[in-house]
Amino acid sequence: MDRMKKIKVEDAVGMVLPHDITWIIPGKFKGVGFKKGHIVQKKDIPELLKLGKQHLYVLNLSNTYVHEDTAALRIARAVAGKALKWTDPCEGKTNLIAKTDGVLKIHTGGLLKINSIGSIVISTLKNNFPCKAEQTVAATRIIQLIIRKKKIERLETIAERFKSLIEVLPYGKKKVGAVVTGSELYDGLIKDEFDKYVGSKISGLGSTILKKILVPDDPGQIADAIRKLIALGCDMIVTTGGLSVDPDDVTRIGIQQAGAKIMFYGSPILPGAMFLYAYLDTVPIMGLPACVYYHATTVFDLMLPRVLAGDSITKNDIAALGHGGLCMNCKECRYPVCPFGK
Repeated sequence: MDRMKKIKVEDAVGMVLPHDITWIIPGKFKGVGFKKGHIVQKKDIPELLKLGKQHLYVLNLSNTYVHEDTAALRIARAVAGKALKWTDPCEGKTNLIAKTDGVLKIHTGGLLKINSIGSIVISTLKNNFPCKAEQTVAATRIIQLIIRKKKIERLETIAERFKSLIEVLPYGKKKVGAVVTGSELYDGLIKDEFDKYVGSKISGLGSTILKKILVPDDPGQIADAIRKLIALGCDMIVTTGGLSVDPDDVTRIGIQQAGAKIMFYGSPILPGAMFLYAYLDTVPIMGLPACVYYHATTVFDLMLPRVLAGDSITKNDIAALGHGGLCMNCKECRYPVCPFGK
């Protein structure tokens, strides 16, 4: 027996629609014209014909096939990790939505395997995308109205192998210590703009600047400031300035003298080539180059969400950001809705 029998729309009066029928008004509207489960009435026929529906399907599914709505829900359940929820199917599609602000993490290898199965679609935002609560971060559906159950089971097996294939890492609420370096700032020759350009981004993601210390270009005083901030209870340190090749720029030396282990110094990201990342015991230290005081979006915007979310950042992660690491310096910055860092 046919799994899907096609009948003329004029002969469909009394039939129950097996799927949502989309209604499109070019440039104005796209949505559901007729809902799944709707019983076709005679008055519906002219509208269905306007929607280009000269035929409709009658389904007769065996247990070897799965309907699009059931498939969408099974896919969502299989791939969704922590801090994600999903919507009821609409027009065969289910959205995955962030429950909290955080960093979107996607196992791209697993995603590729699933999208290579055929007849299954999972579309996502980019890995490491900083997302907001209630933001749609992925969507899924099957291509046709029905799909073989074996394909869904294969997807579920792949998703289980990769564990949390799609998840959101929530931001931690860090107590941040700031070390603002530069003799010109320490001596009051120029104004300190840390709060405006750096502190506001930290507080904007839910963390707090516990204390800020201004120091001259002196490695010993930089090291002392870092140790004082950690003694006060800071669980993250940010330094600004003093990371270029100039002889007076000694922030890296000061971080080392504090006892920190530098994980990497330098990144293939512009602006932000002189970025430094280190740990003093378990406390992360971000050394920010002076570009953070000029450019709207820099390496800091890429790294801060990940550090606050407790994501591990390796040398290979930084090296990979060379592809997509060039900011276009748009007149109106729309980050993160742009290619920078992706």
